[in-house]
Amino acid sequence: MDFSLTEEQETMRVTARKFVDKEILPVILEYDEKEEFPLEIVNKMHEVGLLTIGVPEEFDGPGADILTQILVTEELSRGCGGIGATMAASCLLSAQPVNVAGTYEQKKYYYDRLNAGKLGAFCLTEPGAGSDTAGISLTAKRDGDFYVLNGTKQFITNGGVADIYTVFGTTNKELRYKGIIGFIVDRNTPGISVGPEEKKMGIRTSDTRQVIFEDVRVPVANRLGEEGEGFKILMKALDLSRPSVAAEAVGIAQGAYEAAVKYCKERVAFGQEIGKFQAIRFMLADMAMEIEAARLLTYKACYLAQENLPFSHVASYAKCFAADVAMKVTTNVVQILGGYGYLREYGVEKYMRDAKVMQIYEGTNQIQRVVIANNIFK
Repeated sequence: MDFSLTEEQETMRVTARKFVDKEILPVILEYDEKEEFPLEIVNKMHEVGLLTIGVPEEFDGPGADILTQILVTEELSRGCGGIGATMAASCLLSAQPVNVAGTYEQKKYYYDRLNAGKLGAFCLTEPGAGSDTAGISLTAKRDGDFYVLNGTKQFITNGGVADIYTVFGTTNKELRYKGIIGFIVDRNTPGISVGPEEKKMGIRTSDTRQVIFEDVRVPVANRLGEEGEGFKILMKALDLSRPSVAAEAVGIAQGAYEAAVKYCKERVAFGQEIGKFQAIRFMLADMAMEIEAARLLTYKACYLAQENLPFSHVASYAKCFAADVAMKVTTNVVQILGGYGYLREYGVEKYMRDAKVMQIYEGTNQIQRVVIANNIFK
């Protein structure tokens, strides 16, 4: 067992950390307050290679492995969960179905847009279908050399700012899992529109909207895999995306923890720094342990995936555990800062708000426990 990072991995981690310290942390509270998508920051991320970290070498990208991508996601989320989600949704989540089932031409079609500084979005959830993936209603009807898509997708990260979507629908809802089908869809295809930006509790810097498809004609050449293979492709893609959500959660927890440590060295009460009180020190010790445990679970899921070993259940371990840790840590950080922690000015309540969605999206933590339990009794 080797827990050390390669030189390339450490370089990318440090690059992302420095970017966060310089470009994100000084301005992110203002973006959060305005609920504004940080386009300027995203453009700078592209300039330094943080938006295309997962693009393979054969498509003019760095060809970074899964763990390197996760390291970057963690560091970006340390600065802002919304920005971490923006990158992960584009380069990891939306890209995974293409990685899993795309042809060379389809991958080039997708990655050329990322290389040009564009964003991707993953369109799965619907107003009436979240955890029940087989319950999606967006229809995909074959019409000669095209499929015609009709339906609405809900809570789509990057929905209004993406240039390209990966979209999942159904050829026949009565077929449930067997009817699911996936496509790469250009955002500018006639018939696509987006709803207003959602007003969210957290990750306010992430663009989240409905994406509406009305008689959208998508070439058969844009279909991912064959008819009947959509659910299998989707499940493989979600397995690969869960470590990225775990990394977001770890990054959020780490950012909040670092803010708490800094505060404990500066805040004086009863004649001494509050970091000298045993009650506070024990809270910080628990945070440090739990964050590291979540990080190691996340890295293990990446390792197994890279080695082509079974990793689905470990990905669920990581996503579920890290999300719960993020919620616990951020709540306790607010507690340590007391009244100041409750003020938006100090920023730690933002970490707490951002952490909550980690227990909800890309498979709720209850769904992760279903996956884990199924694996136990398989």
